[in-house]
Amino acid sequence: MTSLRETSCPCGSLLPLAACCGRFHAGEPASTPEALMRSRYSAFALCLQEYLQDTWHPSTRPTALDLDASTRWVRLEVLDHGQDGDRGRVHFRATFREGRRWGVLEENSRFVHEAGRWYYLDGTPSVTRLKPGRNDPCPCGSGRKFKGCCGPA
Repeated sequence: MTSLRETSCPCGSLLPLAACCGRFHAGEPASTPEALMRSRYSAFALCLQEYLQDTWHPSTRPTALDLDASTRWVRLEVLDHGQDGDRGRVHFRATFREGRRWGVLEENSRFVHEAGRWYYLDGTPSVTRLKPGRNDPCPCGSGRKFKGCCGPA
């Protein structure tokens, strides 16, 4: 059985989960908006609903989250990020799979720093469906052809 320490972090850092986003999931405050966003992506991938709620700013936090266990988050790309004082932003692209269907969520997210912690404030998301062909690069980011990676057997 693989331990938490040995599992690669879903955020794509290539670090073990425990040394990357796992420490934020365990209670350590994220030091930057990008670190918080990566840890939230990992929380979506791991279905950590409580962490997602706790890191969402109270002024915009939904009363409940409906995480779909059939959604598999497979790749995160941070396209841009920055901060100005207690405000931050992250532009990212997250690739996911729902059964045999693929999609990409792209979002410009806003963050705020209060009481020593960063919080997700809100974002402008867009979802695009993907239809990878057999010989296309695999959407998971492996660099292999779809047919030899995540494509249908």
